Amino acid sequence: MKVKTSELQGSALDWAVAKCELMVGQDYTLAIDTDFDGTKRVNFGGMYPEWSTDWQEAGPIIEREKIDLNYFPDGSYENGGAWMATRTDAPAVSEEEGDTPLVAAMRCYVASKLGDEVEVPDELLT
Repeated sequence: MKVKTSELQGSALDWAVAKCELMVGQDYTLAIDTDFDGTKRVNFGGMYPEWSTDWQEAGPIIEREKIDLNYFPDGSYENGGAWMATRTDAPAVSEEEGDTPLVAAMRCYVASKLGDEVEVPDELLT
């Protein structure tokens, strides 16, 4: 199913980040596994990265892609109270917001590589 990049979260966002990592030369398989409790997780070459919540995994991407993070304290980006991530290196200039800095940064990364909409497996959207 196609999803707006600005609405990606959780496993669906991690899936989109994995697709981007494959584009930049990571040579891994990409699959979906189901935990014992029924939770769907992204299997990236036998690892289960959670870029949308883990600084150790997302940090290298933020640094490599030169993504800037800013916080607006009173609501959304336009109203304050959200994180804004910006990537200004051409040709893939992008800007996305999120409730956390990692969600904003990973949405920004996905937008810079895959655009405003991303194909995500339906099972990650439930």
